[in-house]
Order: sequence, then C-alpha cells, then structure tokens
Amino acid sequence: MKIGILQTGHAPDQLRPVLGDYADLFRQLLSGQGFEFETYSVVDGTFPSGPETCDGWLITGSKHGAYEDHAWIPPLEDLIRAIRDSGRPLVGICFGHQIIAQALGGRVEKFKGGWAVGRQAYDWEGETLHLNAWHQDQVVSLPDGAEVIASNPHCAYAALRIGDAVLTVQPHPEFGHEVIAGLIEHRGDAVPDDQLDAARGTLGQSVANDKIAAQIARVLKAKVPA
Repeated sequence: MKIGILQTGHAPDQLRPVLGDYADLFRQLLSGQGFEFETYSVVDGTFPSGPETCDGWLITGSKHGAYEDHAWIPPLEDLIRAIRDSGRPLVGICFGHQIIAQALGGRVEKFKGGWAVGRQAYDWEGETLHLNAWHQDQVVSLPDGAEVIASNPHCAYAALRIGDAVLTVQPHPEFGHEVIAGLIEHRGDAVPDDQLDAARGTLGQSVANDKIAAQIARVLKAKVPA
C-alpha cells in the first residue's frame, strides 16, 4: 500500500542530519506496517497529480500557519478536498490537522491561551494518553461532520475523526523526546521560558506514540474505493 506524505515544513537544519526531516519521522513511526511511502514537498511547490497517485495520504507538521498567505496553501486545500471526495484515507498531524479542518470548512487561529510545548495529557476517547506537542495555532471551529475524539483543557479539538477515512491529530506522535529537545534548542525563541523549562522536565517520560501510530495505520489501511 502506497502512502503519500505531503510535507508542509522542514525540521530545523541542525536536526536533519541526525533525526531526518519531518517525512522521515513518519516513515519511522509507521515502519513495519507494510506501507510504501512517497514524499511530496508541497511546502516547496511539489504536488502529486491527484488523489489517485497514492492509496492513502498523510500531511505533516509545519512552522507555518494554515491561515498564512503562501502560494502552496490554496492548492493543498484543493487537494485535501479532492482526497476527501475520492474516499481515500487521509491523516493530518499538527499543521496537517489544522489545514484539513480549514480546507473542510473549519477555522484555525493563533490560540489566545498561548503555546503547548512538550509532553501533554489528553482525554482520548475516555483514556488518558500523553503525547508530545509543539504548537500555538489551533482549530477553533470544527468542519461539518467532525467528531472530537481527543481534548484537554488547553486544546478543545486535539483530535478529530471526519467520516470513516479522515483522522487529524494536533499533537505529534512522530516526535520522540530528542525531537522536542532539538526544537527547544533551535525553535524555542518564541516560547515562554517557563514552558520550555517544563518541557525539559518531561523529557524521557513515556508517551503513547506507538498507540497513536497503530490508530493512524488502521485509518490508512481503510479500503480504497475501486
């Protein structure tokens, strides 16, 4: 099964030689699931010809805002709607979560409550799960048909299910603690010091990456229309 990774941002230059780029993190997260991957760097203007190019799709995180004026965002939203209409499975993480919601009629904005950084607790369909986060933007208005499956007091819409084939997740199941440590060092300038200190304090504590990876894989393995 071929999964197209729509890469919407790049890891910091200092991390890439050691940890890889954002698409590489998803290849690692979903290794052993029988997937073949192809990456399209949409942030650099490289797009697939259409939804039929791959069996399923995944949209990465990004330092950019879904509401920002970038030439690649409108065609990405068109592609999201085309994938949805095709019935192919679609997963979005962080920026991917936000841009899918926006493309399907929701709203994203810079959250007035500030940043979520490092290990966070979420109520995930009645179970408490911990995942790493790195975001200030949030989905603040849901697209039609979206079901909220995870939340916490800081992020009301932390994961969404839209129909049977779309899953979106605000935190980062692809981020291990070494990624968070690297972001603290190389992209932490805008984050308050107390939040960076708190995030450093949770480095090494358990996160539910494998559990969310299994959920992502189940969605991506959903039956593709003939």
